[in-house]
Amino acid sequence: MTLRTVIVRSTGAVLACVMALAGPWTAGADPIDDFLNPPQDPALAAPTPLGEPWFVPPPGFENSSPGTVLNTRSVEVGPLITPVRSTQILFRTTDSKDRPVAAATTVIVPTAPWTRPGARPVVAYNMAIDSLGNTCAPSWTLPRGIAPEIAAVQLFLAKNYAVVVTDHQGPRQAYAAGRMAGHAVLDALRAMVNLPSLGLPAESPIAMTGYSGGAIASGWAAQLAPVYAPEVNLVGTAFGGAPIDYRILLGSMNGNAASTLFLAAAMGVAREYPEMFQLMNANGLRLAQIAKDMCVYLLAPGGLVAPIPVQALSDVPNVDRTPIAEEIIRQTRMGGDLTPTTPVFIYHGQQEFWIPKQGAETLYDEWCANGARVRLEEYLGEHLVVAISGLPGSHQWIDDRLAGIPAPAGCSSFGR
Repeated sequence: MTLRTVIVRSTGAVLACVMALAGPWTAGADPIDDFLNPPQDPALAAPTPLGEPWFVPPPGFENSSPGTVLNTRSVEVGPLITPVRSTQILFRTTDSKDRPVAAATTVIVPTAPWTRPGARPVVAYNMAIDSLGNTCAPSWTLPRGIAPEIAAVQLFLAKNYAVVVTDHQGPRQAYAAGRMAGHAVLDALRAMVNLPSLGLPAESPIAMTGYSGGAIASGWAAQLAPVYAPEVNLVGTAFGGAPIDYRILLGSMNGNAASTLFLAAAMGVAREYPEMFQLMNANGLRLAQIAKDMCVYLLAPGGLVAPIPVQALSDVPNVDRTPIAEEIIRQTRMGGDLTPTTPVFIYHGQQEFWIPKQGAETLYDEWCANGARVRLEEYLGEHLVVAISGLPGSHQWIDDRLAGIPAPAGCSSFGR
């Protein structure tokens, strides 16, 4: 028996066990038949709808401009120390293939007035959602007091900044689909300006930030902004631990303890690029159904139990080198022919093993070669360590940009 046969059979056994616990399933579906004979139907791998009419865009929304406000509601967000008013906005945005979709964002504004010169600054804080289910998105977790990164939001609110937390994975929960994420973040900021009652006009200086999965959204928004949303008043973007290039991650996260998080990212990307489903074998299609509503706290530990390589979910030889895979890897790679025109601060761990620093360094080199203003700082430690140790430098950099202090010209680095 070959090693591949063992992996495939083991994968099937693992999926069968998980199937017994998985759900919920769509009403009217035949989950047993779909599991035994899974069709190449992306709809079976879509997240279960929340059943809240508020998230349903009105008819004809597709004809509105990106950033158009489609719905609003007041919400309570917490736990927070700073007194705030919070508003959720459903807005029109654009997916990875330039199709109109609706997404949600939460705008959190301190009740204390902004007394310094100019309009109140805004931080677009992009959480590392890293999940596949609708109940994992910030618009759902923030009002329920279970958002994992609420402490990071509080740090910015304590400075009297407004904070915008967007469901940057879009309506399909397309984890790791950078174009979708970048569009959503930028259109959320447009929607913010388009709702005057928030008191955040177009003149408000805006900084974007995020770590890990949140860095995907931040970096993509920065490089898409010059063409997609040039009117958004960005003054800078700071992000760390960014997964830049999935070709690199195929070598660092595939078939090991990080494999289920990597597979979840592949499933998220497939929701934006459904041509990927034709590359999946039965086990790949089963996994897409089973994991469709899972949040990161269920996805991340799975690799410790079942370090499934992506190749086990396809019967196509060298599946990652097929024309479909090559094009999607190219489409989801940060950098290339896209370059931000506002300053950027990148930080990364020197001992990163799941998300090697090679990606951040290559991105820095490309952006600098194209004339961007970039500061790269590399710190001792791996992903979780640098998530904390990188905060002082990145937050000071953000404070300076929001205060109107210009970023130094050109590029510079520390620790490389």
